[in-house]
Amino acid sequence: MTSAAVPEHPWLLPGAIAVPVDRERTHPRRTTRDWIVDVVAFVFCLWWVLFATLDALTPAPQLATRLPYGWMIVADALVGLVCCGLLWVRRRWPLGLAVATLPLTAFSMAAAAPLVILYFTVVVHRRTAVALAVTAAGLVTNFAFGYLRPEPTMPYWAATVWGVVISASVLAWGMFVRARRQLVVSLRERAERAEAEQQLRVAQARQVERNRIAREMHDVLAHRISLLSLHAGALEFRPDAPPEEVAKAAGVIRGSAHAALQDLREVIGVLRADGGGEEDPERPQPTLDDLPGLIEESRAAGVRVNASDLVAAPAAVPAAVGRSAYRIVQEGLTNARKHAPGAVVTVGLAGGPGAGLTVEIRNRWPVGGVDAPELPGSGTGLVGIAERVTLAGGRLEHGRDDSGDFRLAAWLPWPA
Repeated sequence: MTSAAVPEHPWLLPGAIAVPVDRERTHPRRTTRDWIVDVVAFVFCLWWVLFATLDALTPAPQLATRLPYGWMIVADALVGLVCCGLLWVRRRWPLGLAVATLPLTAFSMAAAAPLVILYFTVVVHRRTAVALAVTAAGLVTNFAFGYLRPEPTMPYWAATVWGVVISASVLAWGMFVRARRQLVVSLRERAERAEAEQQLRVAQARQVERNRIAREMHDVLAHRISLLSLHAGALEFRPDAPPEEVAKAAGVIRGSAHAALQDLREVIGVLRADGGGEEDPERPQPTLDDLPGLIEESRAAGVRVNASDLVAAPAAVPAAVGRSAYRIVQEGLTNARKHAPGAVVTVGLAGGPGAGLTVEIRNRWPVGGVDAPELPGSGTGLVGIAERVTLAGGRLEHGRDDSGDFRLAAWLPWPA
């Protein structure tokens, strides 16, 4: 799971869109910007309460008709002060506070400024339908305010129109702020999702590469260990062999074991790596030019191999096609040593540019059927070869043919 991207200056953002430190908090913390806005709004509303109260105490008020009793002016000022205090919790309960204070808009002049700020908070933090419902209720109380406390300097309809204009302006401004915040949050979520998908693709590519390396090492180690088993079996059944042959077989065993350990060390190093480095710990992969060496290695182990190479322009074989052909022949020789010891193995290659490359390995079916091999295997060699051929866009066939031989044949595309 990726962590949210932290902006360079989070204190300049509202708490609603700034990345919260604690994801489990129901309400985001106030940022520095929120504290500044709240302080400014609170100070402004206190000034408005003082201004409206002093205006109401004058013999000829300018904001609204003078209240008939002095205690009403004091009560109006207290209501305004209470609404100023509610500004500090308006972010947590914007709709509840707006509904609770809605009747005050019908008669209180001192509470007008904080009530407008509460209304703006509802528009910003709640969906449009709720904001429109609060706006409609506010317009009703606006008509009542114009009737209960008419403006001394303008007629009723003009004061009412001004109330509607102010409400519409606050509504439009709040909807714009809400839409902008939603856009910012949406863009941030898309960026986080893209980053998570990128990391997932990297992890998948790394896993695919490791699976490919493991498949390569299966082919290599199965070939090496089958040679070890073959030479060890020869020493076991011929303890009276001449010292020269024993020394030669022991040398082959030592060389194969050393190569197998080297290959195993490389694959373990690759699988343990994090995949962040640029160096490639793998050795150069085999190509079609390495096939003669593979066949000679099997012949030196005592396997009778008949090879036929009818490939036109072998130097032009693509590296990927040559590597796949090498692995197919390697798997065929390994299976022949495991399941048909002593049988003659025929390896045939043919093809050319445009026609594709055909690889065929054939050996006689053992008399009495195939027994369980002395050398254990994973049983996934042919599965891996089939996957390799499929990825290359080729075809693979394996099994007993009409003549009773075991046949492993593949066709690989070779572009002209």
